[in-house]
Amino acid sequence: MDPDLAVDLGRKALFVTGLVSAPILIAGLVVGLAIGLLQALTQVQEQTVAFVPKLMAMAVALALTLPWILQQMIDYSQALIAGIPGNL
Repeated sequence: MDPDLAVDLGRKALFVTGLVSAPILIAGLVVGLAIGLLQALTQVQEQTVAFVPKLMAMAVALALTLPWILQQMIDYSQALIAGIPGNL
């Protein structure tokens, strides 16, 4: 395996990882930002108040995007496995 191929495989793996984790992270970010703004406006600075809504939003985002996430991971795995004979 040459270094260019290893770098390309690593780049693709990082891209797919970022792609499949983005919906869940964005949901947590948006809800966390909204809760933080609400806490700043009401001056309620309790850390546990933000945890449960973020957790629930991330679980809902995971449930809604799970078929797409699995399809992306399957496509990447199939392309990776299909490329094995050409790289030996």
